[in-house]
Amino acid sequence: MLNDPRTVRISGDGVAAVFRRADDVDAESRPGAPRGRPVPEAYVWCNLTSGNAGRALWLLLLPFMVVNLAHWMRPGGDGRPRTVRLYGLLVRLAGLTLTVLLVAAACEVALDLVAWQCAGTRACTDRHTWLGFLSPAAPHPGWWSLPGRRLALAAVVPAALTGLLWYLSHRTWRAYESQLPLTGIDRRDEAIGPTALARPGFWYGRRLVARLRAAHTAAGLLTVAAAVCTSAARFDREPGGPVALDAAGRLLETALVAGAVAVVAVVCHRGRSEQRLDRELDGRLIRWLPLGALAVLVLAVVHAGWERPGWHSSGRLPGNATFGGIALVQGLIVVALAAVAHLLHRAPADEARTAGTSGTLRTPGTSGTLRTPGTSAPARPPGASGASRTVMRGLGGPAVAMLACALGGVMSGGVAQRVADWLDGTRAVIDGPPALLTWQASVIPALLLVLLVPCVRLARETWRLRRVELAAVDRDYPDEPKDPARTRRIATARAMATLTDRSPLLVAVTSATTLLLGTGALVGALTTGRTPSGAAAGTPPFVHGAAQTAQALGSWLIGLGFLLFVTSGRRAYKDASARRTIGILWDVGTFWPRAAHPFAPPCYAERAVPDLTWRMATWTRATGGRLVLSGHSQGSVLAAAAAWQLRPAERSRVALLTYGSPLERLYGRWFPAHFGPAALASLHAEVDCWRNLYRPTDPIGGPVRLPGDPAVDREPLRDPLAYGRTERTPLPAPILGHSDYQADPAFAEERQLLLARLRPDVPAPRPSGGDG
Repeated sequence: MLNDPRTVRISGDGVAAVFRRADDVDAESRPGAPRGRPVPEAYVWCNLTSGNAGRALWLLLLPFMVVNLAHWMRPGGDGRPRTVRLYGLLVRLAGLTLTVLLVAAACEVALDLVAWQCAGTRACTDRHTWLGFLSPAAPHPGWWSLPGRRLALAAVVPAALTGLLWYLSHRTWRAYESQLPLTGIDRRDEAIGPTALARPGFWYGRRLVARLRAAHTAAGLLTVAAAVCTSAARFDREPGGPVALDAAGRLLETALVAGAVAVVAVVCHRGRSEQRLDRELDGRLIRWLPLGALAVLVLAVVHAGWERPGWHSSGRLPGNATFGGIALVQGLIVVALAAVAHLLHRAPADEARTAGTSGTLRTPGTSGTLRTPGTSAPARPPGASGASRTVMRGLGGPAVAMLACALGGVMSGGVAQRVADWLDGTRAVIDGPPALLTWQASVIPALLLVLLVPCVRLARETWRLRRVELAAVDRDYPDEPKDPARTRRIATARAMATLTDRSPLLVAVTSATTLLLGTGALVGALTTGRTPSGAAAGTPPFVHGAAQTAQALGSWLIGLGFLLFVTSGRRAYKDASARRTIGILWDVGTFWPRAAHPFAPPCYAERAVPDLTWRMATWTRATGGRLVLSGHSQGSVLAAAAAWQLRPAERSRVALLTYGSPLERLYGRWFPAHFGPAALASLHAEVDCWRNLYRPTDPIGGPVRLPGDPAVDREPLRDPLAYGRTERTPLPAPILGHSDYQADPAFAEERQLLLARLRPDVPAPRPSGGDG
């Protein structure tokens, strides 16, 4: 980034830091330093998303990350604050159901399949001798052979999983959410623009994440407690059952209900506090709610482990309807979320914008650079509003929430089925997982068949566009001798890059089909209580055969997906390059604060944005200089977020240079409430100048398309730079796509124009230092 092998870290740590060339370390204070020369700095933040090997384990948290994205995908509608709050509430409830689903899946594996079914069946314990001490059919049954004690011992697994999630969330909370944004500024009288990213508390979600962490931890522990005590309470209610234990079981159930109500109340009670920097913590809540749930779990374990003569395990563990209940609640939440999103999308979204400002800092895709000199420009009038390009008519958030629920269900069902196959093999000596999980796996082949339709449509449109681009390539390189193969490669790259703009179709079809097929699977499982092949018994041979095929193929596909998932995680854990590839997923998925799920991977921007804001604000105050903030890919998003966090006077000393930027193409369309046309237009009006570079072959970056003011976007850059062999390029020039924008002469040209714009009237050095 700095184009110099000798670099020095001037601020930051091993996770994220600002670097300078060795010759520029003391550029501001060195006597005789040339006036007006830009001093480049690089902000490197790649370790926040792909640093250590533990990042590979974040794959297990993928459903939590996806549902957290749904929170930020809401349409505008700032004129309807109650509807906005309802949207956030529904997404938080969806996140809570995913936590319960994950812990319930762990209970299904450890308590039901292992402790209840396999350990209670002699044929299964003979196959797995390590379970012999739990078997009541052993020659000398041990103390652990009673059903309740087996469940109590197995409860350690889901309880430990919940504790691990709490620990990881608490550890990352201290490292990310506890990073203070720029302080010492009274911004109560400032007019906050049309995006919440300019609010003082946006990148400081410490209080909300702590509350959600306490609630989700309590929900996980209560789920384990319910799984342990349900079967014991059912046995105690039978005629002749122990009266004292029955009374204790009823008290435990009452405590479980009270705990569940408390958890839901905490999740519903408060959302994010963005208007101010909220440093308070609900100390009693975050301490006593998980401890109370842990106490209930301990009591449930003691209650279940009490000796009950005549109690034997058979069939599946009572409470398997839990998965059906979770699926039903998730479906209802998604439907309600879609209705709320539709209302918000129809509400007026544009507001008045402020005018503004200038400078140089650069933050490319997985790193960044800080440059310096400047002048300010006269304020511009606010940009005119433009038609929003929101994906799926505002239903992107509900669609992604549906995908998060589906992903959680597939992961839970996949683990349960794989463990059942491992325990049972082909002997069919245990009943296996609940029928609903088998039904959900069986609809996967139908889902893939439906997805063939939009995939074929996208392929056909891409092929047609490629034919159009063949002529466009000839026009773009008019004086070159034509090479059909070269032309086809360029046209194909351009056509493939447009798939990003048409991906919402695939997301919409996947989400809608998942909702419909999931509803059918839920109805089939609840009405028949059997697997699809069992429910189809006695039907015509064609129907029965189709049910058997779907069930077998679905099980095989889930097994294949589970294997690929584990393999990818293992490879990413050992291979840094694979970890960087997965880091691309985290670039977008973990940019947003954890507003809906505290167990999602941490938000790196809660560290990166304060870093950039502090650096820009302190440097401009100390030197009186100005900055050019330059960012590539995700770095351009960080650059915009950091600029929004500055005071208006400081923001007016910053100029933006973005390239390969997804600000409008991805963020503006998928996150319209925060990066919509009004927000980007206000940013353009408030910084000194903004220039954006993009290529037609870039699948990620694109034009900003500011409404009423097209001056930000330069015309599309040629890619490749040279069509054929020339004296300057004797070897074929590569098709760069999303990378190496600095190799294009247009990059240096635009940078020089910004520097020239900022260079006049650079203030004289202050007593404490110079300018840069």
